[in-house]
Amino acid sequence: MRVLIALALCVVSLLSRADEHELLYELAGWPQQREHFSAALVNAQQRYQSSLPPAVYQSLVDNSNRRFDPQAIDQRALASLRQALPDPLPAIRFFDSPLGRAVVQREVSATSPGELNRHSGGLPKMTASAARRALVQRVGKALPAREAGAEVSLALAGVAADSLSQMLPGLSGLLGNGGAPQDMLGGQRERLMQQIDGQLENTLLYVYRELSDAQLGEYAAFAESAEGQAYYRAALQAIRAGLQTAQ
Repeated sequence: MRVLIALALCVVSLLSRADEHELLYELAGWPQQREHFSAALVNAQQRYQSSLPPAVYQSLVDNSNRRFDPQAIDQRALASLRQALPDPLPAIRFFDSPLGRAVVQREVSATSPGELNRHSGGLPKMTASAARRALVQRVGKALPAREAGAEVSLALAGVAADSLSQMLPGLSGLLGNGGAPQDMLGGQRERLMQQIDGQLENTLLYVYRELSDAQLGEYAAFAESAEGQAYYRAALQAIRAGLQTAQ
């Protein structure tokens, strides 16, 4: 009986370890963020509806829906996370903690469609002490927020380019997407990161406004640690893989 119990525990342990990356994916809020991206995709599609012929518009919708199929995004991102993060346990421990759950809750809330619509004209100017600004600056330096924001923006901006280039060969090069030279795509990414950087401190002050200074300090410490940096490097690769944006 003891042998059977031991074998059963070993099997459960192996199954649990096989699902660790999926657990991390859930704990860190990836499925909810992907849902929010899907909502932003619909808005991006609708912006072209009145300016394109019906057939061209339908092609745009069909192509972008195929590229950004929710299940496919999750599969690509999770596969990338598995490959780039051999040991997910430190990140799991953080995101499964009260602070980690609070961080994810604030991040998911900040990208919800309602929140984005409410602040379509820009976020309110946040006031904060010098000490709190220093904490936010630490978080901003440790997180790949600029890079991740640029990848999402590039993906949404490529909705039209991907579709129109199929109907008009060579157009992708003019629009700077798809088959565009890497230096052109890199230039777009760099400009986007510069724009994000100019607003990053105020954005982080807003997103994490409900966290105390002590919580922000603890979050910054995790993000700056070797384990935190390993997770966020892998997370950025997973975003690129999920959205299929060229690096």
